[in-house]
Formats: sequence, C-alpha cells, structure tokens
Amino acid sequence: MTSPTVAPAGTAPRVLARCRDLVRPALSTALARLHPWPHEMASFALGRSTAGAARADGAPADGASEGKGVRQALAVLCAEAAGAPGQSAVAGAVAVELTHAFTLVHDDIMDGDGTRRQRETVWKAYGTGAAVLAGDALFALAVQTLAEAPGPHTAAAVRRLSQTLGGLVHGQADDLLFAARPWTGPEAVGPDEYRTMAELKTGTLLGCAAALGGLLGGAPAATVTALDRTGRHLGVAFQAVDDLLGIWGDPAVTGKPVHSDLRQRKKTYPVLAALAGEGRAAQELAALLNSPLPLDDTGAVRAAALVEAAGGRTATLDEARRHLDAARACLRSVPLAPGPVAEIEVLLGFLLHRTE
Repeated sequence: MTSPTVAPAGTAPRVLARCRDLVRPALSTALARLHPWPHEMASFALGRSTAGAARADGAPADGASEGKGVRQALAVLCAEAAGAPGQSAVAGAVAVELTHAFTLVHDDIMDGDGTRRQRETVWKAYGTGAAVLAGDALFALAVQTLAEAPGPHTAAAVRRLSQTLGGLVHGQADDLLFAARPWTGPEAVGPDEYRTMAELKTGTLLGCAAALGGLLGGAPAATVTALDRTGRHLGVAFQAVDDLLGIWGDPAVTGKPVHSDLRQRKKTYPVLAALAGEGRAAQELAALLNSPLPLDDTGAVRAAALVEAAGGRTATLDEARRHLDAARACLRSVPLAPGPVAEIEVLLGFLLHRTE
C-alpha cells in the first residue's frame, strides 16, 4: 500500500478557495432565483448567512461556515484535468453544491441533529416544515441549474445527476434501516454492507461531481467513468474519516461532543469493524452496546477504548487509505492533465488528515 500524499501546509485550503471563488458568483445567481423565504434558509444552510441575515456578496457571514467545498472543487478540477477551463464545469459545481446542501438539510431532520458546523441546523433555526421546504427548494434549483447549462452535454449531465439522486436515496434508506438492526448475530450490519451504504450515501455525489466536471469539460466516456470511480472511492474514504471524527474528533473543531456517535449508538465503520473481531474487547463492546442502559460519560469513554482495542480505529484508517489509493489508481488509468491531477491528489491527502 502506498502512503497518502501529504500536501504542504495550506496548499489544500488554497485549492479549495480557488475553486470556491470561481463557483461563488454563479451560486449566488442561482440562489437569487428562489422565493425570498427559501432563499434565506438556503443561504443559511450553505453558510452564507446567519438566520435572517444573508450577505449580498455570498461570502460567509460572521459566525457561519461554507464548509470545505470538496464537491464543487472536484467538478472544477476534473474539468481542468480533462483539458477544459474550470469555468466549463461551474453549472455542475453549483448543482452538486446545492444537492449536497439539500441532503444535509434533510439528513439533519431525519437524524434529529440540532447543530452543524457549530451552529443550529436549518430545522432547529426555522422549524421542521420550513426546513423540508428549504431542502426541496435546493433540490429543485440544482436540477434547474444543470438543465440550463450551455453546451452539448447538458442532457447527459442531468441524467447523471438524476441517477445520483437515486443512489443517495438508496444509501440513506439503508443507513436509517441499520439503526433498527442488532449489533450482533446473523442480522447484524457487517463492514462490507456498511461500505456499500457509504458508497451510495457519500460516494455517489462525489463521483457525480467528478464525472460532471469531466463530462461538461468534453472528456471521453472512459475518462468520465474513471473520474466517477475516483469520486466514489473518495466518498468511502471520506465517510471512514467522518466516522473516526464522530468518536475521537475534537469538539472545538467538529462542533460535536467527543464520542457523540457512540452515545447515539450509531452503527459506524470503526464500531462494526471492532465487533467483527473475536477477542475479549469485541465481546465486551458488544455487551456494552446491547445493554438497554444509555451510555453515560464513563460508558462512552469505555466504549471508545474497546473500539480501539478491538482494532476498529486502525481498521477504519486502513479502509480510508485503501480507497484513497484506489482513487489515485483511477486517476492514473486515463490520460489527464498533470497539473489539475496533482491538485486533486493534494485534496486526497488533505481529506485523510483533516481535522473536521
């Protein structure tokens, strides 16, 4: 296994910022088409406003965060890797950014999460019904934006986004159903099943972002397919790192309490990988999770220690590294411009070592 590419300090943020600056004006133009109330909530969801106070220039409001913008960056960079200007993929970048925001708004409702990026979620700030409307508006605007993109590849791009939405729904359905399944026994969720869910829920949109960049940049079908596979592998790695942060992440950075996923008994990759073992730590972890008692501070600390002792943390890091290596292999399987590919590889290393 090769070691992940580690970018010099600040390089990945600069790549993300360059792509964000290219996409931001078109994103602002798209959002301005919404009814004023959904526009306010969509801006809040995208980190461009505080509740009730959107910024006209589309930059983050005080106390707000736009997020990393990985999906829109992938669209831009993959167009450039295909030999086209990044501007050719802006409509695709806007569409995937809006789609991502739509999924987060609805996910927060389904999961009952009251905070995201260290502030209230949309449903918490505006109410559940209003948040559903905001998510619907973001979804509709994503499709409309892509359908109106200039060039000969618009219809194919819309078809790809539609297929992606189907994959997202499939993955989210599996994720919700996992919560009702037991921790152990023949009906338990295994690491392989979780990996499939992660590719659908997280990987399909990253794959779509990369593929739309190539498609709108005029890349041949084989290149578009390779870019899609790159994004899908990146998505599984991304989810694996998210799962690590859900247990061991710094609350000052993640905005969530330490061990938050364990307290909520979420079925994440580190826990499932640990339970797949046969040692004493795995057995004790299973007994702890199967207990009807809630996990208090002491129980959550003990559960995290057992996950690590049973190999769950190491297995999850290995999982992330495997999929990042697979993403690099996909990039190298087709002819692409080396400069943009180098920037994509910078992001791959950054995502493995990110702190939020």
